[in-house]
Amino acid sequence: MVLTVIGVIGVFFLGMGVFALAAPAVMLRPFGYALTTATARAEARGVYGGFGVAIAAVSGYAAWAPPEVRTGILLTVAAVLAGMAFGRAVSALFDGPTKFYPNWFYFLVEALGAAALFWAAFS
Repeated sequence: MVLTVIGVIGVFFLGMGVFALAAPAVMLRPFGYALTTATARAEARGVYGGFGVAIAAVSGYAAWAPPEVRTGILLTVAAVLAGMAFGRAVSALFDGPTKFYPNWFYFLVEALGAAALFWAAFS
């Protein structure tokens, strides 16, 4: 089951990363971004693309790493996802309500992913 959690999280980040590298404007359109400059597209490719691919690679390594290394990786990626969900919750407090998609949808994905990885880290 732990390997399944790692695999699902890795595929999620790989999909996000490849999609952002290939089509950064399309990736961020649901959030209201208009990536009209090369600088903006580079930022999206770096933050969503490169980061996503890197987390996917580290997750893949975690699947086969020694237990203590695996635990460290899983805790780190869980903290990243929890931090992303936390940021969305803080935004709701300061910026007011938003539609379910995309903000609350991704809040749930991030919170559930974090919980699954915290579980996997301590299993």
